[in-house]
Amino acid sequence: GDVLEAKDNSKYRFEVIEITNTTALCISLNSTRRLKKGTIVKKVDDGLKMEYSDALMGRIFDAYGEVLDNKEFKSIKKKYINNNTVSMKDLNVESSMLKTGIKVIDFFAPMQKGFKMGLLGGAGVGKTVLIKELIYNLYNASRINSIFVGIGERSREGKELYDDIVSSNLLDNMTMVFGQMSKNPVVRSKCVQTGLVAAEYLRDEKKGDVLLFIDNIYRYIQARSEISMELKEMLVGNGYPSSTAAEVSKIEERLGSTKDGTITSFQAIYIPADDYNDDAVQNVVSYMDGQIVLDRHIAELGIYPAIDVFKSTSRLVDKDKIGERHFKLVEETLRYLTRYQELEEIIAVLGIDELSEEDKEAYEATFEDENGELPEKISSSALNSWLFNEDTIKKVLHILMTKGIRINYGETLGKTIIFAKNHDHAEKILEIFGKEYPNLPGYAKVIDNYMTYAQSAIDEFSEPDKLPQ
Repeated sequence: GDVLEAKDNSKYRFEVIEITNTTALCISLNSTRRLKKGTIVKKVDDGLKMEYSDALMGRIFDAYGEVLDNKEFKSIKKKYINNNTVSMKDLNVESSMLKTGIKVIDFFAPMQKGFKMGLLGGAGVGKTVLIKELIYNLYNASRINSIFVGIGERSREGKELYDDIVSSNLLDNMTMVFGQMSKNPVVRSKCVQTGLVAAEYLRDEKKGDVLLFIDNIYRYIQARSEISMELKEMLVGNGYPSSTAAEVSKIEERLGSTKDGTITSFQAIYIPADDYNDDAVQNVVSYMDGQIVLDRHIAELGIYPAIDVFKSTSRLVDKDKIGERHFKLVEETLRYLTRYQELEEIIAVLGIDELSEEDKEAYEATFEDENGELPEKISSSALNSWLFNEDTIKKVLHILMTKGIRINYGETLGKTIIFAKNHDHAEKILEIFGKEYPNLPGYAKVIDNYMTYAQSAIDEFSEPDKLPQ
Protein backbone atom coordinates (compact mmCIF):
# COMPACT_ATOMS: atom_id res chain seq x y z
CA GLY A 1 0.00 0.00 0.00
CA ASP A 2 3.01 2.35 0.12
CA VAL A 3 2.93 5.19 -2.41
CA LEU A 4 6.04 5.82 -4.51
CA GLU A 5 6.80 8.80 -6.70
CA ALA A 6 9.32 9.47 -9.45
CA LYS A 7 12.12 11.56 -7.98
CA ASP A 8 12.21 14.14 -10.77
CA ASN A 9 8.55 14.09 -11.85
CA SER A 10 5.71 13.94 -9.32
CA LYS A 11 3.10 13.04 -11.95
CA TYR A 12 4.37 9.44 -11.95
CA ARG A 13 3.02 7.74 -8.83
CA PHE A 14 2.81 4.06 -7.94
CA GLU A 15 1.27 1.85 -5.28
CA VAL A 16 3.29 -1.08 -3.99
CA ILE A 17 1.47 -4.40 -4.33
CA GLU A 18 4.18 -6.88 -3.38
CA ILE A 19 7.82 -6.73 -2.25
CA THR A 20 10.41 -9.50 -2.69
CA ASN A 21 14.08 -9.50 -1.73
CA THR A 22 15.12 -7.56 -4.81
CA THR A 23 12.03 -6.06 -6.44
CA ALA A 24 8.82 -4.18 -5.64
CA LEU A 25 5.78 -5.01 -7.76
CA CYS A 26 3.77 -1.81 -8.26
CA ILE A 27 0.73 -0.57 -10.14
CA SER A 28 0.73 2.90 -11.65
CA LEU A 29 -1.78 5.38 -10.26
CA ASN A 30 -1.53 7.62 -13.32
CA SER A 31 -0.52 7.39 -16.96
CA THR A 32 2.95 5.95 -17.60
CA ARG A 33 3.36 7.68 -20.94
CA ARG A 34 7.01 8.74 -21.50
CA LEU A 35 8.12 7.06 -18.27
CA LYS A 36 11.69 5.83 -18.80
CA LYS A 37 13.43 2.72 -17.60
CA GLY A 38 15.87 3.49 -14.80
CA THR A 39 13.82 6.36 -13.32
CA ILE A 40 14.55 6.73 -9.62
CA VAL A 41 11.54 6.56 -7.31
CA LYS A 42 11.05 7.47 -3.65
CA LYS A 43 8.46 6.64 -1.01
CA VAL A 44 6.18 9.61 -0.29
CA ASP A 45 3.44 8.07 1.90
CA ASP A 46 2.19 4.89 3.55
CA GLY A 47 -0.91 4.86 1.37
CA LEU A 48 -3.58 6.93 -0.38
CA LYS A 49 -5.55 9.36 1.80
CA MET A 50 -8.96 11.04 1.74
CA GLU A 51 -10.18 14.13 3.59
CA TYR A 52 -11.62 13.21 7.01
CA SER A 53 -13.29 16.41 8.22
CA ASP A 54 -16.26 18.70 7.62
CA ALA A 55 -14.31 20.15 4.68
CA LEU A 56 -15.43 17.21 2.51
CA MET A 57 -19.11 18.27 2.48
CA GLY A 58 -20.30 19.98 -0.67
CA ARG A 59 -17.17 19.00 -2.60
CA ILE A 60 -16.26 16.63 -5.44
CA PHE A 61 -13.19 14.40 -5.18
CA ASP A 62 -11.35 12.00 -7.44
CA ALA A 63 -10.35 8.46 -6.43
CA TYR A 64 -7.14 9.71 -4.81
CA GLY A 65 -8.84 12.29 -2.59
CA GLU A 66 -8.02 15.34 -4.73
CA VAL A 67 -10.75 17.95 -5.33
CA LEU A 68 -12.20 18.19 -8.84
CA ASP A 69 -14.36 21.32 -8.65
CA ASN A 70 -11.52 23.84 -9.16
CA LYS A 71 -12.46 25.69 -5.97
CA GLU A 72 -10.14 26.61 -3.13
CA PHE A 73 -9.72 23.74 -0.67
CA LYS A 74 -7.98 23.67 2.69
CA SER A 75 -7.45 20.22 4.14
CA ILE A 76 -7.99 19.81 7.89
CA LYS A 77 -7.37 16.11 8.44
CA LYS A 78 -6.85 13.11 6.17
CA LYS A 79 -7.20 9.37 6.64
CA TYR A 80 -5.90 6.35 4.75
CA ILE A 81 -8.54 4.86 2.45
CA ASN A 82 -7.67 1.25 3.34
CA ASN A 83 -9.65 1.28 6.57
CA ASN A 84 -10.57 -1.70 8.73
CA THR A 85 -14.04 -3.23 8.78
CA VAL A 86 -16.45 -2.66 11.68
CA SER A 87 -15.78 -5.08 14.53
CA MET A 88 -18.49 -7.51 15.62
CA LYS A 89 -18.88 -5.91 19.05
CA ASP A 90 -19.55 -2.48 17.48
CA LEU A 91 -22.13 -3.70 14.93
CA ASN A 92 -25.74 -2.66 15.42
CA VAL A 93 -28.37 -4.45 13.31
CA GLU A 94 -31.51 -2.86 14.79
CA SER A 95 -32.71 0.47 13.45
CA SER A 96 -35.83 2.37 12.35
CA MET A 97 -37.70 2.10 9.06
CA LEU A 98 -36.61 4.20 6.08
CA LYS A 99 -39.21 5.40 3.57
CA THR A 100 -37.91 6.14 0.07
CA GLY A 101 -41.03 7.92 -1.18
CA ILE A 102 -41.12 5.58 -4.19
CA LYS A 103 -44.24 3.63 -3.43
CA VAL A 104 -43.45 0.44 -5.33
CA ILE A 105 -40.21 0.13 -3.29
CA ASP A 106 -41.78 1.02 0.08
CA PHE A 107 -44.51 -1.52 -0.58
CA PHE A 108 -42.72 -4.53 -2.13
CA ALA A 109 -39.17 -4.00 -0.78
CA PRO A 110 -39.39 -2.00 2.47
CA MET A 111 -36.14 -0.83 4.05
CA GLN A 112 -34.67 0.21 7.37
CA LYS A 113 -31.66 2.37 8.14
CA GLY A 114 -28.39 0.49 7.72
CA PHE A 115 -29.72 -1.64 4.84
CA LYS A 116 -27.74 -2.60 1.76
CA MET A 117 -30.10 -2.44 -1.20
CA GLY A 118 -29.02 -3.66 -4.62
CA LEU A 119 -30.40 -2.00 -7.76
CA LEU A 120 -30.03 -4.69 -10.42
CA GLY A 121 -30.47 -4.19 -14.13
CA GLY A 122 -28.83 -4.32 -17.54
CA ALA A 123 -27.76 -1.35 -19.63
CA GLY A 124 -30.31 1.41 -20.19
CA VAL A 125 -33.09 0.29 -17.82
CA GLY A 126 -32.91 3.29 -15.49
CA LYS A 127 -30.52 2.47 -12.61
CA THR A 128 -28.87 5.90 -12.56
CA VAL A 129 -32.19 7.72 -12.92
CA LEU A 130 -33.61 5.74 -9.99
CA ILE A 131 -30.59 6.69 -7.87
CA LYS A 132 -31.16 10.38 -8.68
CA GLU A 133 -34.77 10.08 -7.55
CA LEU A 134 -33.74 8.32 -4.34
CA ILE A 135 -31.19 11.04 -3.52
CA TYR A 136 -33.82 13.75 -3.96
CA ASN A 137 -36.62 11.95 -2.08
CA LEU A 138 -34.58 10.79 0.89
CA TYR A 139 -32.92 14.13 1.51
CA ASN A 140 -36.19 16.03 1.33
CA ALA A 141 -37.89 13.51 3.63
CA SER A 142 -35.18 12.98 6.27
CA ARG A 143 -32.36 15.55 5.72
CA ILE A 144 -29.76 12.78 5.94
CA ASN A 145 -26.33 13.58 4.48
CA SER A 146 -25.38 11.62 1.37
CA ILE A 147 -22.24 10.29 -0.30
CA PHE A 148 -22.32 9.53 -4.03
CA VAL A 149 -19.63 7.30 -5.51
CA GLY A 150 -19.49 7.12 -9.31
CA ILE A 151 -17.42 4.10 -10.39
CA GLY A 152 -16.86 3.89 -14.12
CA GLU A 153 -19.34 6.70 -14.71
CA ARG A 154 -19.61 8.22 -18.17
CA SER A 155 -18.33 11.79 -17.97
CA ARG A 156 -21.60 13.06 -19.44
CA GLU A 157 -23.67 11.23 -16.80
CA GLY A 158 -21.45 12.53 -14.02
CA LYS A 159 -21.83 16.13 -15.23
CA GLU A 160 -25.60 15.74 -15.57
CA LEU A 161 -25.86 14.37 -12.03
CA TYR A 162 -23.72 17.19 -10.66
CA ASP A 163 -25.87 19.81 -12.41
CA ASP A 164 -29.06 18.16 -11.09
CA ILE A 165 -27.69 18.11 -7.53
CA VAL A 166 -26.67 21.77 -7.74
CA SER A 167 -30.01 22.89 -9.21
CA SER A 168 -31.84 20.99 -6.44
CA ASN A 169 -29.72 22.71 -3.74
CA LEU A 170 -28.52 19.35 -2.41
CA LEU A 171 -24.76 19.74 -2.87
CA ASP A 172 -24.08 21.32 0.54
CA ASN A 173 -25.26 18.11 2.20
CA MET A 174 -23.43 15.75 -0.14
CA THR A 175 -19.95 14.57 -1.01
CA MET A 176 -19.31 13.20 -4.48
CA VAL A 177 -16.45 10.93 -5.53
CA PHE A 178 -15.89 10.12 -9.21
CA GLY A 179 -13.70 7.67 -11.06
CA GLN A 180 -14.76 8.11 -14.69
CA MET A 181 -14.95 5.34 -17.25
CA SER A 182 -12.11 6.96 -19.21
CA LYS A 183 -9.68 6.60 -16.29
CA ASN A 184 -7.39 3.63 -15.71
CA PRO A 185 -8.63 0.62 -13.67
CA VAL A 186 -6.69 1.71 -10.57
CA VAL A 187 -8.73 4.91 -10.39
CA ARG A 188 -11.96 2.97 -10.74
CA SER A 189 -10.96 0.40 -8.11
CA LYS A 190 -9.86 3.03 -5.53
CA CYS A 191 -12.93 5.22 -6.03
CA VAL A 192 -15.26 3.23 -3.77
CA GLN A 193 -12.71 3.06 -0.92
CA THR A 194 -12.27 6.84 -1.06
CA GLY A 195 -16.05 7.32 -0.85
CA LEU A 196 -16.24 4.93 2.11
CA VAL A 197 -13.85 7.13 4.13
CA ALA A 198 -16.29 10.05 3.72
CA ALA A 199 -19.21 7.85 4.82
CA GLU A 200 -17.24 6.55 7.81
CA TYR A 201 -16.44 10.10 8.90
CA LEU A 202 -20.12 11.05 9.01
CA ARG A 203 -20.99 7.84 10.86
CA ASP A 204 -18.11 7.65 13.36
CA GLU A 205 -17.11 11.28 13.94
CA LYS A 206 -20.37 13.15 13.33
CA LYS A 207 -22.35 10.24 14.81
CA GLY A 208 -25.10 10.50 12.22
CA ASP A 209 -26.96 8.50 9.62
CA VAL A 210 -25.51 8.40 6.10
CA LEU A 211 -26.91 7.51 2.69
CA LEU A 212 -24.29 5.96 0.39
CA PHE A 213 -25.06 5.67 -3.32
CA ILE A 214 -22.68 3.53 -5.37
CA ASP A 215 -23.05 3.58 -9.13
CA ASN A 216 -21.87 1.04 -10.20
CA ILE A 217 -20.39 -1.59 -7.88
CA TYR A 218 -19.95 -4.03 -10.79
CA ARG A 219 -17.46 -1.59 -12.36
CA TYR A 220 -15.32 -2.00 -9.24
CA ILE A 221 -15.09 -5.76 -9.83
CA GLN A 222 -14.44 -5.13 -13.51
CA ALA A 223 -11.56 -2.78 -12.63
CA ARG A 224 -10.06 -5.36 -10.24
CA SER A 225 -10.19 -7.92 -13.07
CA GLU A 226 -8.28 -5.56 -15.39
CA ILE A 227 -5.61 -5.03 -12.72
CA SER A 228 -5.31 -8.80 -12.22
CA MET A 229 -4.73 -9.26 -15.94
CA GLU A 230 -2.01 -6.61 -15.92
CA LEU A 231 -0.33 -8.43 -13.00
CA LYS A 232 -0.54 -11.73 -14.93
CA GLU A 233 -2.75 -13.31 -12.28
CA MET A 234 -4.85 -16.35 -13.14
CA LEU A 235 -8.49 -15.52 -13.91
CA VAL A 236 -11.26 -18.01 -13.12
CA GLY A 237 -14.96 -18.20 -14.02
CA ASN A 238 -16.18 -15.59 -16.54
CA GLY A 239 -12.81 -13.83 -16.45
CA TYR A 240 -12.94 -12.74 -12.82
CA PRO A 241 -9.93 -13.08 -10.50
CA SER A 242 -9.99 -15.72 -7.77
CA SER A 243 -9.82 -12.92 -5.19
CA THR A 244 -13.19 -11.42 -6.23
CA ALA A 245 -15.02 -12.67 -3.13
CA ALA A 246 -12.33 -11.26 -0.83
CA GLU A 247 -12.26 -7.89 -2.62
CA VAL A 248 -16.06 -7.50 -2.43
CA SER A 249 -15.98 -8.52 1.23
CA LYS A 250 -13.48 -5.75 2.07
CA ILE A 251 -15.93 -3.18 0.72
CA GLU A 252 -19.22 -4.57 2.02
CA GLU A 253 -17.97 -5.30 5.53
CA ARG A 254 -17.06 -1.63 6.00
CA LEU A 255 -20.70 -0.66 5.48
CA GLY A 256 -21.80 -1.78 8.92
CA SER A 257 -23.92 0.31 11.28
CA THR A 258 -22.91 1.10 14.86
CA LYS A 259 -24.57 2.60 17.92
CA ASP A 260 -23.26 6.00 16.76
CA GLY A 261 -24.78 5.98 13.29
CA THR A 262 -25.86 4.00 10.23
CA ILE A 263 -24.69 3.70 6.63
CA THR A 264 -27.59 2.89 4.33
CA SER A 265 -26.29 1.95 0.89
CA PHE A 266 -27.97 1.78 -2.50
CA GLN A 267 -25.69 -0.09 -4.86
CA ALA A 268 -26.39 -0.19 -8.59
CA ILE A 269 -25.34 -3.57 -9.96
CA TYR A 270 -24.89 -3.88 -13.72
CA ILE A 271 -26.07 -7.24 -15.08
CA PRO A 272 -23.75 -8.25 -17.96
CA ALA A 273 -25.75 -9.57 -20.91
CA ASP A 274 -28.82 -9.63 -18.58
CA ASP A 275 -27.33 -12.74 -16.93
CA TYR A 276 -28.46 -12.65 -13.29
CA ASN A 277 -26.41 -15.79 -12.57
CA ASP A 278 -23.12 -14.04 -13.37
CA ASP A 279 -20.50 -14.89 -10.71
CA ALA A 280 -19.68 -11.28 -9.85
CA VAL A 281 -23.36 -10.31 -9.61
CA GLN A 282 -24.14 -13.20 -7.28
CA ASN A 283 -21.11 -12.33 -5.17
CA VAL A 284 -22.35 -8.79 -4.55
CA VAL A 285 -26.01 -9.80 -4.14
CA SER A 286 -25.07 -12.20 -1.35
CA TYR A 287 -24.27 -9.16 0.83
CA MET A 288 -27.52 -7.31 0.09
CA ASP A 289 -30.43 -7.06 2.52
CA GLY A 290 -32.77 -6.63 -0.40
CA GLN A 291 -32.81 -6.17 -4.14
CA ILE A 292 -34.73 -4.04 -6.61
CA VAL A 293 -34.67 -5.60 -10.06
CA LEU A 294 -35.18 -3.38 -13.12
CA ASP A 295 -36.59 -5.28 -16.08
CA ARG A 296 -35.98 -4.41 -19.72
CA HIS A 297 -39.45 -5.61 -20.78
CA ILE A 298 -41.14 -3.24 -18.34
CA ALA A 299 -38.87 -0.38 -19.48
CA GLU A 300 -39.87 -1.05 -23.10
CA LEU A 301 -43.51 -0.53 -22.07
CA GLY A 302 -42.56 2.96 -20.90
CA ILE A 303 -43.21 2.20 -17.21
CA TYR A 304 -40.61 3.81 -14.93
CA PRO A 305 -39.12 2.90 -12.59
CA ALA A 306 -39.09 -0.39 -14.50
CA ILE A 307 -39.24 -2.53 -11.35
CA ASP A 308 -40.01 -6.24 -11.58
CA VAL A 309 -42.07 -6.75 -8.43
CA PHE A 310 -41.73 -10.54 -8.63
CA LYS A 311 -37.92 -10.46 -8.38
CA SER A 312 -37.65 -7.45 -6.06
CA THR A 313 -37.63 -8.29 -2.38
CA SER A 314 -36.38 -7.36 1.08
CA ARG A 315 -35.68 -9.36 4.21
CA LEU A 316 -38.13 -7.03 5.96
CA VAL A 317 -41.05 -8.66 4.12
CA ASP A 318 -41.95 -10.64 7.20
CA LYS A 319 -45.04 -10.60 9.41
CA ASP A 320 -42.99 -9.83 12.50
CA LYS A 321 -41.27 -6.83 10.89
CA ILE A 322 -43.87 -5.05 8.75
CA GLY A 323 -47.02 -6.40 10.33
CA GLU A 324 -49.50 -9.01 9.18
CA ARG A 325 -51.67 -6.64 7.14
CA HIS A 326 -48.80 -5.26 5.04
CA PHE A 327 -47.39 -8.76 4.57
CA LYS A 328 -50.78 -10.15 3.55
CA LEU A 329 -51.32 -7.26 1.17
CA VAL A 330 -47.98 -7.92 -0.58
CA GLU A 331 -48.92 -11.59 -1.00
CA GLU A 332 -52.36 -10.77 -2.38
CA THR A 333 -51.02 -8.15 -4.79
CA LEU A 334 -48.44 -10.58 -6.17
CA ARG A 335 -51.17 -13.20 -6.52
CA TYR A 336 -53.32 -10.80 -8.55
CA LEU A 337 -50.41 -9.83 -10.77
CA THR A 338 -49.35 -13.44 -11.27
CA ARG A 339 -52.85 -14.44 -12.32
CA TYR A 340 -53.10 -11.45 -14.64
CA GLN A 341 -49.83 -12.39 -16.37
CA GLU A 342 -51.03 -15.98 -16.80
CA LEU A 343 -54.25 -14.79 -18.39
CA GLU A 344 -52.33 -12.39 -20.61
CA GLU A 345 -50.25 -15.28 -21.98
CA ILE A 346 -53.35 -17.41 -22.58
CA ILE A 347 -55.07 -14.56 -24.43
CA ALA A 348 -51.97 -13.97 -26.60
CA VAL A 349 -52.16 -17.59 -27.81
CA LEU A 350 -55.87 -18.50 -27.75
CA GLY A 351 -57.77 -15.23 -27.52
CA ILE A 352 -59.97 -13.83 -24.76
CA ASP A 353 -63.01 -15.86 -25.80
CA GLU A 354 -61.32 -19.05 -24.58
CA LEU A 355 -61.23 -17.80 -20.98
CA SER A 356 -63.80 -18.86 -18.42
CA GLU A 357 -66.29 -16.25 -17.27
CA GLU A 358 -64.47 -15.92 -13.95
CA ASP A 359 -61.11 -15.37 -15.68
CA LYS A 360 -62.64 -12.84 -18.05
CA GLU A 361 -63.98 -10.93 -15.07
CA ALA A 362 -60.55 -10.97 -13.42
CA TYR A 363 -58.85 -9.80 -16.61
CA GLU A 364 -61.35 -7.05 -17.40
CA ALA A 365 -61.95 -5.77 -13.86
CA THR A 366 -62.34 -1.99 -14.18
CA PHE A 367 -64.35 0.89 -12.86
CA GLU A 368 -67.43 -0.23 -14.82
CA ASP A 369 -70.66 -0.77 -12.92
CA GLU A 370 -72.86 -3.89 -13.13
CA ASN A 371 -74.29 -2.67 -16.45
CA GLY A 372 -70.87 -2.26 -18.04
CA GLU A 373 -71.12 1.52 -17.92
CA LEU A 374 -68.68 4.03 -16.46
CA PRO A 375 -69.87 5.50 -13.14
CA GLU A 376 -70.83 9.16 -12.84
CA LYS A 377 -68.26 9.68 -10.09
CA ILE A 378 -64.77 8.25 -9.84
CA SER A 379 -63.69 7.49 -6.28
CA SER A 380 -60.12 7.03 -5.13
CA SER A 381 -57.76 4.80 -3.16
CA ALA A 382 -55.05 5.74 -0.67
CA LEU A 383 -52.65 3.04 -1.87
CA ASN A 384 -50.01 5.63 -2.75
CA SER A 385 -50.02 7.56 0.51
CA TRP A 386 -46.57 8.47 1.83
CA LEU A 387 -46.75 6.01 4.76
CA PHE A 388 -48.24 2.54 4.64
CA ASN A 389 -49.85 2.88 8.07
CA GLU A 390 -52.46 0.58 9.55
CA ASP A 391 -55.50 2.47 8.28
CA THR A 392 -54.18 2.64 4.72
CA ILE A 393 -53.25 -1.03 4.58
CA LYS A 394 -56.63 -2.03 5.99
CA LYS A 395 -58.47 -0.08 3.29
CA VAL A 396 -56.36 -1.36 0.39
CA LEU A 397 -56.57 -4.90 1.74
CA HIS A 398 -60.33 -4.58 1.64
CA ILE A 399 -60.13 -3.54 -2.02
CA LEU A 400 -58.06 -6.58 -2.90
CA MET A 401 -60.13 -9.04 -0.91
CA THR A 402 -63.41 -7.94 -2.47
CA LYS A 403 -64.54 -7.15 -6.01
CA GLY A 404 -65.37 -3.57 -5.07
CA ILE A 405 -62.64 -1.39 -6.54
CA ARG A 406 -64.15 1.99 -5.57
CA ILE A 407 -63.16 3.58 -2.29
CA ASN A 408 -63.22 7.15 -0.97
CA TYR A 409 -60.24 8.97 0.50
CA GLY A 410 -59.68 8.20 4.15
CA GLU A 411 -57.84 10.28 6.70
CA THR A 412 -54.55 9.30 5.09
CA LEU A 413 -54.18 11.25 1.85
CA GLY A 414 -52.31 10.00 -1.16
CA LYS A 415 -52.68 9.61 -4.90
CA THR A 416 -55.70 8.43 -6.84
CA ILE A 417 -55.68 4.98 -8.43
CA ILE A 418 -57.67 4.50 -11.64
CA PHE A 419 -57.98 1.14 -13.36
CA ALA A 420 -58.35 0.97 -17.12
CA LYS A 421 -58.41 -2.07 -19.39
CA ASN A 422 -57.22 -0.23 -22.51
CA HIS A 423 -56.26 3.21 -23.76
CA ASP A 424 -59.74 4.08 -25.06
CA HIS A 425 -61.21 3.29 -21.68
CA ALA A 426 -58.48 5.36 -20.05
CA GLU A 427 -59.40 8.37 -22.19
CA LYS A 428 -63.06 8.07 -21.14
CA ILE A 429 -62.09 7.93 -17.47
CA LEU A 430 -59.89 10.98 -17.86
CA GLU A 431 -62.68 12.86 -19.58
CA ILE A 432 -65.16 12.17 -16.77
CA PHE A 433 -62.51 12.90 -14.14
CA GLY A 434 -61.77 16.29 -15.73
CA LYS A 435 -65.45 17.25 -15.79
CA GLU A 436 -66.14 16.05 -12.25
CA TYR A 437 -63.17 17.74 -10.55
CA PRO A 438 -62.02 20.57 -12.85
CA ASN A 439 -60.62 22.80 -10.09
CA LEU A 440 -58.51 20.32 -8.17
CA PRO A 441 -54.72 20.82 -8.20
CA GLY A 442 -52.26 18.21 -9.46
CA TYR A 443 -51.98 16.16 -12.60
CA ALA A 444 -53.73 13.05 -13.87
CA LYS A 445 -52.51 9.92 -15.53
CA VAL A 446 -54.13 6.57 -16.20
CA ILE A 447 -52.23 3.31 -16.00
CA ASP A 448 -53.66 0.25 -17.72
CA ASN A 449 -54.89 -2.86 -15.95
CA TYR A 450 -53.59 -4.29 -12.70
CA MET A 451 -50.07 -2.90 -13.17
CA THR A 452 -51.51 -0.02 -11.16
CA TYR A 453 -51.07 -2.15 -8.06
CA ALA A 454 -47.31 -2.22 -8.61
CA GLN A 455 -46.64 1.26 -9.95
CA SER A 456 -47.27 4.72 -8.61
CA ALA A 457 -50.29 6.36 -10.19
CA ILE A 458 -52.26 9.40 -10.63
CA ASP A 459 -53.76 12.58 -9.35
CA GLU A 460 -52.19 14.17 -6.24
CA PHE A 461 -54.35 16.51 -4.14
CA SER A 462 -52.92 19.17 -1.86
CA GLU A 463 -56.06 20.60 -0.25
CA PRO A 464 -58.06 18.13 1.90
CA ASP A 465 -61.24 20.21 1.89
CA LYS A 466 -61.45 19.87 -1.91
CA LEU A 467 -61.23 16.09 -1.98
CA PRO A 468 -64.05 14.12 -3.61
CA GLN A 469 -66.49 12.60 -1.13
